[in-house]
Amino acid sequence: MTKVDIISGFLGAGKTTFIKKLIAESFAGQQVVLIENEFGEIGIDSGFLKDAGINITEMNSGCICCSLVGDFGKALSEVVEKYHPARIIIEPSGVGKLSDVAAAVENTDKAAELEVNSMVTVVDGNKAKMYIKNFGEFFNNQVESAGTIVISRSQKMKQEKLDEVTKLLREHNSEAVIITTPWDDLTGDQILAAMENGHTLVESLLKEAVEHHHEHEHHHHDHEHEHDEHCHHDHDHDHDHEHHHDHEHGEHCSCGHHHHDHDADEVFTSWGEETSHKFDEAKLNEILTALAKTEDNEYGMILRAKGYVPATDGTTWLHFDLTPGEFEIRHGSADYTGRICVIGSEIKEDKLKELFGL
Repeated sequence: MTKVDIISGFLGAGKTTFIKKLIAESFAGQQVVLIENEFGEIGIDSGFLKDAGINITEMNSGCICCSLVGDFGKALSEVVEKYHPARIIIEPSGVGKLSDVAAAVENTDKAAELEVNSMVTVVDGNKAKMYIKNFGEFFNNQVESAGTIVISRSQKMKQEKLDEVTKLLREHNSEAVIITTPWDDLTGDQILAAMENGHTLVESLLKEAVEHHHEHEHHHHDHEHEHDEHCHHDHDHDHDHEHHHDHEHGEHCSCGHHHHDHDADEVFTSWGEETSHKFDEAKLNEILTALAKTEDNEYGMILRAKGYVPATDGTTWLHFDLTPGEFEIRHGSADYTGRICVIGSEIKEDKLKELFGL
């Protein structure tokens, strides 16, 4: 039996950092497969992981990292057959619904012998309120479907703010274990114990996820059948890795009728470019300051920007990472070409190209 830990979280919550801690401190020496099923970020995370001494295909401590596209269940079965891991960690899309991922794992061929061990959501405490207000359908699902909620960056929060966020999360999930202590102050084993604490809750959440998934599929099928002659499907998808979209749910009906559930690529878009363009650090700082604006942003609602580009000094590379209201630029390793990725809602690609000077 392979244990599966699903670690979700909205864009930029800190999922990758959290997973790296677990791998280093709790799963060392085990055969572990880390699966990323990301939206628009493929090819960017690999640079960040490489910089941290971890290779995207074969990670340290006997861990293999891969990205799944297409038929999730089938790909998952193939991973089990190929690697026979003791544990699989799934890092779903930052804008994916945890219940959808859980249902997909549960619906995987029984021969794969998978057991969902934990369903975790990492929440950036400083942004929870804003995400609930603007993207509740996606953010709330991640919170409501979790057996364990981990508040990231809690060391930067004042006590009143931490209490307020915990109360807010409790309104959406009254039973989950909530980790409020900064994870740097905890061992990986303490965190794993908290993740595995609510096993009865996880079983109940899995049952709900599968039921909801079947209801949604039935509703979607009826809707498609009813309006089939009016539907126009978009087959012109870009399959470059920076523009990867999760096609787990197939094409979407664009006949203008309201769907009860939205898929991520109906609400969020990603723009990515490979570039050899050199950037002055001060200029990049100005660009990211413009993108980090949380109100009246002329580039759309920017939820995540990340990438690495060569600097104008000819020797340094600038790595950047942005979420609403904040960003960081650091000096990192070179890659074969620069990459930029921006994810958001109603983003304006032409203006972004102009902003980055591409």
